[in-house]
Amino acid sequence: MNEHILHVHVAEPLAKSLARAAETMEALERQEAVEPYLGIGFADVGRMLAVLTPRRWDLIAMLREKGPMNIAEVARVTGRNYKNVHQDILTLMEWHILDRDEEGHIHAPFDELVLDVKLPGAKAA
Repeated sequence: MNEHILHVHVAEPLAKSLARAAETMEALERQEAVEPYLGIGFADVGRMLAVLTPRRWDLIAMLREKGPMNIAEVARVTGRNYKNVHQDILTLMEWHILDRDEEGHIHAPFDELVLDVKLPGAKAA
């Protein structure tokens, strides 16, 4: 499969992440081929929204639509201040949501982004 999927998890139990890692390690030990898995996790919705702000979602969408470009081009296309765009791109790169290619162009290195949000359980009345 050639599709690159970024899995974004919010409030995923640690046990589930560890089980996924253990399954991968066991498959590798059996010398089985393993599908690449790119996932990032946030403890709660507030933390996710602090990283994935509406303007950053717009940057991701614009880069997916228009393709790789340098930061100055991103700022020009979006009509935003270079310094703010630069900071947003750095933050998204730290979280592996955006990447820089050999020519220094910024791009979203995935074909699909899957968002999985676990809501807190309801308290008994």
